[in-house]
Amino acid sequence: MSRVAAIDCGTNSIRLLVADVTEAFDGRKELRDLHREMRIVRLGKGVDATGRLDPEALERTRAALVDYAVAARRKGAERVRMVATSATRDASNREDFFAMVRDTLGVDAEIITGDEEARLSFIGAVGDLDPDDGPFVVTDVGGGSTEVVVGELDDDGARVSAARSVDMGSVRLTERCLPSDPPAESEITEARRVASEVLAQAFASVPVEGARTWVGVAGTITTLSGIAQELPEYDREQVHLSTLSRDDLHRVSDLLIRSSRAEREKHGALHPGRVDVIGAGSLVVQALADELHARAGIERIVVSEHDILDGIAHSIA
Repeated sequence: MSRVAAIDCGTNSIRLLVADVTEAFDGRKELRDLHREMRIVRLGKGVDATGRLDPEALERTRAALVDYAVAARRKGAERVRMVATSATRDASNREDFFAMVRDTLGVDAEIITGDEEARLSFIGAVGDLDPDDGPFVVTDVGGGSTEVVVGELDDDGARVSAARSVDMGSVRLTERCLPSDPPAESEITEARRVASEVLAQAFASVPVEGARTWVGVAGTITTLSGIAQELPEYDREQVHLSTLSRDDLHRVSDLLIRSSRAEREKHGALHPGRVDVIGAGSLVVQALADELHARAGIERIVVSEHDILDGIAHSIA
């Protein structure tokens, strides 16, 4: 058994997982959570427009990392890996970010490629599923990017056959197309066009036609599940491995896309840090649902709480 700490620093949030990793009877690695935590730091705020990480966003991230370092140490983590994704890949002052992480956490942050991000998301997402339900298509809608991955699960673990990451997520699309509160219909129309155009790049690279099961991960889709279930507050156990039909996805997404921020705040399952970007994220999920229905006949999504964070933990076990 080994004890590891995984940190995923995305465009919108930064998350920590401390877990024990054991080997099951069939040789596969299994994670047992000891501590999970998420903070909305909006590291990618404005990066799409300015090409730089905002100093205040860097400070929010530093403050979270101080606490994460303490938590990992107290839990006795033997190895730590931190990966950073879309926002830091694009920032001209990313060296400031690297130095801050090194000073705060004691390890170097890794800026992973979009393909590696997709692979780690897939490994984390399918671990609790029945291999017979594959091939799987996993989608990860983040703040700055969206990953589409196809693969299978067998006795040797998760096998990715194709993956693509594109620069389209809830924060980028909000900043680019949806400035009004609530959004104007013209803004929504333009956002749909942009999302479809960018996602087309992913579907051109990833053949999803043979996929049987769609698995959605990350905060946008888990939030949609919580709202669809009318949860009074967010509950990971209720969300993990829940399913949503395509009709329910569209119903809840349409509600959020056209709502004002004040109206969104009334949903107990919606984290306050996602209130201003959940509409754009929902729009991306709608576009994914329509493409997967047209290409693979998929009518529902399995929502997983396990994602790239779990994949990072697996990678250092």
